[in-house]
Amino acid sequence: MDADALRALQAPIKSKYRENPEAAVITLRATGELDESKIACKVETGRALAVAGLHPASGGTGLELCSGDMLLEALVACAGVTLKAVATALEIPLRKGTVRAEGDLDFRGTLGVDREAPVGFREIRLAFDIDTDAPQDKIDTLLKLTERYCVVFQTINRKPELTVTVNRAA
Repeated sequence: MDADALRALQAPIKSKYRENPEAAVITLRATGELDESKIACKVETGRALAVAGLHPASGGTGLELCSGDMLLEALVACAGVTLKAVATALEIPLRKGTVRAEGDLDFRGTLGVDREAPVGFREIRLAFDIDTDAPQDKIDTLLKLTERYCVVFQTINRKPELTVTVNRAA
């Protein structure tokens, strides 16, 4: 897809959202089913069933997916798609590219070993390796706009309002 095709695809959508801002607010959903026999949660991804479990550093077998890995994978996926869309819009040719995310977790926090240890990632690093002849100023703009428009990056970067409820099964 080139920049003109992307603009043509998105123009009516952007116009609709300008005219009716409420139409731009979409609720995304994810659902998981608790596994009855082990410490795991079966998550429907829309394409397949993903089974998440404990990371080996917290007692898991490593056979199930780690939700921390899934978070980083979501970041990589979103950042990669956003980078590609921005590069297309700015007409920055990318021959190829790699997106990497890594994060540091202190499992003492999630296991309750040390109350001072954080629960969750204490640092996440996102990196892009791109093959392009674009000048550095274009690459700088590409990175700035990718950060700005990547949903997962911005969600992690700016904590959203969170609510948690529990309901008894009928």
